[in-house]
Amino acid sequence: MLVPLLLAGCAGTTPGGDLLWHGKDWPTRHSPTPRDAAMEARIARILAGMTLEQKIGQITQPDIRSITPDEVRRYYIGSILNGGGAWPGMKKDAPVTAWTALSDAYYRASMSTDMAVQIPVIWGTDAVHGHGNVAGATLFPHNIGLGAAHDPQLVERIGRATAKQVRATGISWVFAPTLAVGENRRWGRTYESYSSDPAIVAAYARAMVHGLQGGLTGDGDVVATAKHYLGDGGTFDGVDQGENRAARAHMVQVHAAGYYPALAAGVQTVMVSYNSWNDTAAGTDYGKMHGSRALVADVLKGRLGFDGLVVSDWNGIQQVPGCAKDHCPQAVNAGIDLFMVPDDWKAFIANTVADVREGRVPMARIDDAVTRILRVKLRARLFDRNPNASAYAGHAEALDARDLAREAVRKSAVLLKNQGVLPLAPGKRVLVVGSSADSLSNQTGGWSLTWQGTENRNADFKTGTTLLAALRETLGTANVTYSEDAKGVDPGKYDAVIAVIGETPYAEYNGDVRAPKPVAHSSLHPADLAVLKAVSGKGVPVVSVLYSGRPAYTNDLINLSDAFVAAFLPGTEGEGLADLLVGGRTDFTGRLSFAWPGSACSTGEGPGNVVQFARGYGLSYARPARTNALAEPAVPTTC
Repeated sequence: MLVPLLLAGCAGTTPGGDLLWHGKDWPTRHSPTPRDAAMEARIARILAGMTLEQKIGQITQPDIRSITPDEVRRYYIGSILNGGGAWPGMKKDAPVTAWTALSDAYYRASMSTDMAVQIPVIWGTDAVHGHGNVAGATLFPHNIGLGAAHDPQLVERIGRATAKQVRATGISWVFAPTLAVGENRRWGRTYESYSSDPAIVAAYARAMVHGLQGGLTGDGDVVATAKHYLGDGGTFDGVDQGENRAARAHMVQVHAAGYYPALAAGVQTVMVSYNSWNDTAAGTDYGKMHGSRALVADVLKGRLGFDGLVVSDWNGIQQVPGCAKDHCPQAVNAGIDLFMVPDDWKAFIANTVADVREGRVPMARIDDAVTRILRVKLRARLFDRNPNASAYAGHAEALDARDLAREAVRKSAVLLKNQGVLPLAPGKRVLVVGSSADSLSNQTGGWSLTWQGTENRNADFKTGTTLLAALRETLGTANVTYSEDAKGVDPGKYDAVIAVIGETPYAEYNGDVRAPKPVAHSSLHPADLAVLKAVSGKGVPVVSVLYSGRPAYTNDLINLSDAFVAAFLPGTEGEGLADLLVGGRTDFTGRLSFAWPGSACSTGEGPGNVVQFARGYGLSYARPARTNALAEPAVPTTC
């Protein structure tokens, strides 16, 4: 087997290594944004003129499917959001002008209440790899692919482009970046993690916050969110929203690694995670993050000096013992400032008003929450003008970042094997097989137009190029034949076969591979193994391109292939892969940011795991090497 290249996996050489905290307890930090005395005085005056109902309205965040602009006015709502798969008028193809019209309606409603001082509403959205809810927006590779690029500057540029896309729709707040350090590939959100290396996560955290927020004063700036606080990437068995059992030092040094540089970069919001933390080594169970005063109020706001706002996740408060979707005084007292209660927001307002009046929640806690919300809105200049006054608002061209995304695809794909097959020469006759070859859904993954990335057709995206289309453009339509399952086709009539295989889309929770089920790609997607068997060993070289949201056990597939590319979830721009596969003008530079497994039961990088390709591994045309046949241990029924 090929010896792994010692590139980015070594301590001290990984971008972001200088940002790591090596102490065993939380550091003491201060907000990087100097406190503005005039601003604070203005906040105090606004707060003094507000009723209790107005304050509770400010800490409430409904989904656009559950609230009208007039209700924003009547209930003094401080924030709204659109969840995955929520669009204006519930039309997936809604143009940017429909988004800005709704944004304008919400804004004007918030500025026409009977309050002494009008407070503008802030709209938040998940834009985790580009503005994924919006038809026509360029979608970038998911975080796992960007981690393989080892390029913080690229990530910052993607942040700038994403912010511009978001401002085109009249929205000014993004629920990104995700700063999870993914430790178990069973986890369905593994692709939202940049790396299992905290140094890479730290470097990218700083870069993405800078990219999204800019100076918070420009037409192309948005408020960023560091999420999900804390330890979401390290839950036991990789269960989404499960229990993290890390020791204190591991939580402090690894799972919190991205938060220190994000806070230092001035990130204005932090989203709390669904998971719990049970420090089993110390015998301390902190419980669900949404109810943990020790971690939200004491650590984040206290020790780490965060003075922005803390937002809950979607109905996250209901997971706190004794709480419900519409009622959780423990979460309020823990230090959460803004509550994502998408549907049950009216009941939440009524219940929280009652909690304050009956002494379950101190008024001082509500005042602190509203103060933080106002501070973020003032820093983001939301009081100064309607978000739709941005130079990008309503302009569809601001959604276009295809050249940048194509570059990101080229930099994020990792060449795991090449027996002298790649690059393909221009003019070669190629047979393309595999169900992912002509699927923008499989190419983009979750958080793409819909929450899970499912129920999409290519036409729904309005832009983008599948790898099949890109190969036809690069090699010439006459030189490319496509057969999804390779049945009834003779591979011997072609110069090469390109098999485009991969996972089907998923997002949080639904993407988990639950223990004790093995995590073997061929077992989970047997059609991919079948199509490779149909074309392999026919005297024609086979190039496999794998779309996956996690490092995949694929030794059998790699052995059936003469070249193998881990493309992860590249987004809408398939041309970036064609640039690498054909002609040789563009070389592979991507290197794994997670270890690649050597068995179906290997889920991470710790003891007991078999690693086939180490973190930092990646081939290139400039440094060719041959790969011997890989071991194919039997895939057990259970792990």
